Amino acid sequence: MGIKQVKLNVNELTIGMFVSGLDRPWTQTPFPLQGFYIRDVDEIKKLKSLCQHVYIDVVKGRAPVAANLKAMTPGMGGTAEKSTAPRQYDRTPVTVPVKPIKVQRDRYTEVKPLAKEVKKARLLHQKVYDAVGQVLGQLDAERFYDIPISETRKLASDMVDSVVRNPDAFTWLSRVQEADEYTYSHALRAAVWAILFGRHIGLAKRDLDVLALGVLLKDVGKTRLPKALLVKTERTAAEQEEYETFVELGVQLLRDTEGVEPRVISVVRTHCERLNGSGFPQHLVGDKIPLLGKIAGIVTFYDTVITPRSATVPIAPSRAVARLYELRNTQFQEDLVVEFIRAIGLYPTGTLVELSTGEVAVVVEQNFERRLKPKVLVVIDALKEKLKSPRLLDLAEDDKRKQALVDSGKKRLDEVQKIEIARDLEPGSYDVDIIQVRDSYLLASERKGLLGLLDRLTN
Repeated sequence: MGIKQVKLNVNELTIGMFVSGLDRPWTQTPFPLQGFYIRDVDEIKKLKSLCQHVYIDVVKGRAPVAANLKAMTPGMGGTAEKSTAPRQYDRTPVTVPVKPIKVQRDRYTEVKPLAKEVKKARLLHQKVYDAVGQVLGQLDAERFYDIPISETRKLASDMVDSVVRNPDAFTWLSRVQEADEYTYSHALRAAVWAILFGRHIGLAKRDLDVLALGVLLKDVGKTRLPKALLVKTERTAAEQEEYETFVELGVQLLRDTEGVEPRVISVVRTHCERLNGSGFPQHLVGDKIPLLGKIAGIVTFYDTVITPRSATVPIAPSRAVARLYELRNTQFQEDLVVEFIRAIGLYPTGTLVELSTGEVAVVVEQNFERRLKPKVLVVIDALKEKLKSPRLLDLAEDDKRKQALVDSGKKRLDEVQKIEIARDLEPGSYDVDIIQVRDSYLLASERKGLLGLLDRLTN
C-alpha cells in the first residue's frame, strides 16, 4: 500500500501526524528528514513559520509515534516489516539539560579525489579488517600476551586519515557485509560512520583516533559470551542481563591489555549508555555520557539497524535514519542526531535508489554541498530493464545545467526535467549486484586517476 497524501493547512496540524510533503523544497527548511512524525508543539510552530500547508500521510494516520515504527511505507523505502532493533527502546524524554555540541565545519574542508584515495583505502580496509579479527581471535583464545593493539591503533589512525581525505572511498569498502563475520564487519562499518560523523562536526584528529579505535574494539567483550546468546533475536530478561555484561567484560579485557589508553576504554564502556538513563551498564544520564561515547552509541545503533545480524540483506538507509530520528532527545542527544543525519546524508554511498524518471541507480559518490544531489550510476531504465552499460549521472551538475537554461530564458521550467531521488530501495529490490557496481566504479575511478597522472607527466 502506498502513501496517500492529504493537503492540510498548517493550523490543523496535531501531534502524531506524519508530514510527508511541504509547500516548499525540503532543502529550504531545517528539517533533516524528508518525512517525519510531529512529536511536539515546537515542531508545529516551526512548520507554521515556514509553510502555509503541508501534506499528511493518512496511511500512517495519526497514531502516536511511540507506537513503534513497524510499518514503513514505500515512500520511506519499503513495506511493513518486523522490527529488527535488538531490544525495546525506552522513549522516556530527557529531563536533564545537555550541553549543545560545538560544530567546526571548517576543520576539514579539502576533499581529495576519489580516484586518488580509493587504492589506498582498499589496501587499508583489508588491513584494518584483519587486525580487528586478530584482536578478537586472540582474546577469544585468551592469549593476552601478543594482542596487536599498537598495530590496530596505527591502522585506526590511518583509517581516520583516509576518511578525512575522502569519505566516499572507505564508505564504499565498508558498505558490503561479510555475512559470516558479523561482529568484525559491524565494528569496521560503525567505525567508518563514527569517523565520518566526527569529521563532519570537526573533531580534532586526536579525538578521531580515539573514537575510531574505541568503536573498533567496542565489542571485544562478546568474545567471552556464548555465540548462541549473541545471535538470538529474542532474549529472556535473564538472557538480556547476561548479554549486557559484554560491555564490562570488554572493559576488563582492555584494562588487562597493555597499550590501551583510558579514553579508548571510556568509549567502549559508554557506547551502550543512553541519554535518558535507559542504557547500560551504568545507566548514565545526559552529559554524564562523554561526547565520544554518545557518538559511538549513535553509530552502533545506526549500523545495527541498517545491517541487522538476523537479516540476509540490509534495510534502506532512510528507514534506519527514521528510527534514529524518532529517538532524538530520548535515547540520543537531539543535535547529535541531526548532525549525524546531515553527515551521512539520506542516501549514503552504496544506496540503491529510484529516480523521479523511474530509473534505478546506485549512489556512488556524495556531494557534500548538496546532500540530496549525489553522483549515481544508473543501472536500470524506466521500464525496469537492466542497462548493458550503466550511465554515470551527477545529479547536482545535471540540476545546475538545467537551471542555467531556465535562468537564461532558453527553456521554461516545465520544459526541463529536473531529476530527483524519489526514494531509496531495499537492497535486493532489483537484480543489482552492489559489489559489482562498487568494483567497476572504483576501478574506473582508479583508471581515470592514473590516466590523469600519465597525462600530466607527458605534457
